[in-house]
Amino acid sequence: MPQKLLSTSEFVKKYQLNTLKSLGQNFIFDKNFTDKIARGGLSPHQQNFGDDYILEIGPGPGGLTRSILDLNPQKLIVVEKDLRCLEILQEFKNFYGEKLHIISDDATTIDESAIFGENKFKIIANLPYNIGTQLIFKWLKILPKISSITVMLQKEVAERIVADLNHRHYGRLAVMLNLLCDTKLLFSVGRSVFVPPPKVDSAVISIIPSMQKMQKYFDPELINAMEFVVFSAFNQRRKMLKSSLQNCFKKYNLPCDSLNIEKFLLELNIDCKKRAENISIEEYFLITKKFLQK
Repeated sequence: MPQKLLSTSEFVKKYQLNTLKSLGQNFIFDKNFTDKIARGGLSPHQQNFGDDYILEIGPGPGGLTRSILDLNPQKLIVVEKDLRCLEILQEFKNFYGEKLHIISDDATTIDESAIFGENKFKIIANLPYNIGTQLIFKWLKILPKISSITVMLQKEVAERIVADLNHRHYGRLAVMLNLLCDTKLLFSVGRSVFVPPPKVDSAVISIIPSMQKMQKYFDPELINAMEFVVFSAFNQRRKMLKSSLQNCFKKYNLPCDSLNIEKFLLELNIDCKKRAENISIEEYFLITKKFLQK
């Protein structure tokens, strides 16, 4: 085992690793800061990760990877698409041993359930901003496998996740995630933390699947259907429900005239003149359930 690892900035210099805009790369050299992100993934009263299995997406030159491994997880699996970073990650494996497993693949297409088998896992990552939302919606489908998600995102996206009913940021992210999870914005992140500095502000957010919510709402068929309902409503967010939900009525082969939509919603005690941001998570669930006749 090597006696010492290079710092993140030294690794970048050694391998002449310039950031690629196409992969949404922005590196973090400050270990105190990556330690702060990693600690955000600890459960209350945990001093280290202990028996936890962890997934990191896009480790790059390994700044956050090092911070996670220093908290001694049972296993850290990193998924890296950029082939240039694999030699750096191999140096990490030589140093930390079998606790680190490296997968060279695209995070949007991997099968997390197959990778982790029977083990539940945590996700901790500085997500590439160009695929962050896509990944979160992907993970919604396998929430029973996930203990917690602690990720850095574009600040605007993080604010949309934690937004409350009737707030200007309230939208499909808030509805779909808070249907099943408890969400919290942990801290904001200044642009100067990154190399190179991005053009947007960032934030680290905690998304924890709620056992109570999961028992009440988790049904893969219903979640898929609700995604379409919520997308339809917020895709025309300035229109009233009697207009914005027409595509849903067409999808389920129901008459989509205003009178029929009004009757449909009235049976759920929902005013068809309300707009998308005025409809609660529970009401979206009930609308979807009625479409599926569950």
